[in-house]
Amino acid sequence: MRFRSDATNEHPKEPNRPSHQIVRGDDTMKLEIKHRWNGEVLFSFETDKIKIALEAAVKMGAYLEGADLRGADLKGADLEGAYLEGADLEGADLRGADLKGAYLKGAYLKGADLRGADLKGADLRGADLEGADLEGAYLEGADLEGADLRGAD
Repeated sequence: MRFRSDATNEHPKEPNRPSHQIVRGDDTMKLEIKHRWNGEVLFSFETDKIKIALEAAVKMGAYLEGADLRGADLKGADLEGAYLEGADLEGADLRGADLKGAYLKGAYLKGADLRGADLKGADLRGADLEGADLEGAYLEGADLEGADLRGAD
């Protein structure tokens, strides 16, 4: 899904919409990663941990454009090469995460904790990093053209 020309990276005001959802079956738990705008399930995996589900999605080459990952605990996650264009990672904990070569064009990372994250060669063009904590983040070769870095540390 591409953003409409009149759309912005502003976060929609939908406090009752879960960012990711655990669906319980008889003896299983499935975590669903949904699209931030239309709620479409982009990926599901039998686990109760968003970090495990997202790492599995990346390893399988899942297309996670617009994924709703607000507030996700992704400390130390292996997300090398992840396709997360336009994903909502507002307030996500990405401390020490491996995001080498990740495609995060237009991603919403407002207030995200990226301390010590490896963003070498990541595409962050047009990403919203307002208020993000980038202390110790490795940004060699990262493309930050047009990124909003207001208040980022």
